[in-house]
Amino acid sequence: MARQDVVRLPFERSTPSIARTRLAAFLTQNQASNDVVDDALIVLSEMIANAVSHGVPGPDGTMEIRWSIAKGLLELSVTDGGHVDSLKPVDFDADSLSGRGLSIISRVADRWWVDMDQGTRVNAMLSMRRS
Repeated sequence: MARQDVVRLPFERSTPSIARTRLAAFLTQNQASNDVVDDALIVLSEMIANAVSHGVPGPDGTMEIRWSIAKGLLELSVTDGGHVDSLKPVDFDADSLSGRGLSIISRVADRWWVDMDQGTRVNAMLSMRRS
């Protein structure tokens, strides 16, 4: 059974649904609870939506999406070809129509961080044991 996967998907607004389907299958094969699956799909969707809204595609017009399970932790990452100075969650309210992605990731994931060595890679970790 695979404990990791790396996919390159089109840099398009339809990509979150493709990635969610693949991640849900991966997590189901790895016997993740429904709570883990739900939280992971939310985090991954926000990561991809942020990349498409604020990043740039790689040279081949895609983005790289990774997930892996090790030591009871699920790690997710989304890499685009853009470069930014910093990424920080912003406060939002119920009426906000945008700008909520990093705040949602921050609230749902156990930990998240950004690596800007080669493009912009947003990473998040979630415990495989959700309460």
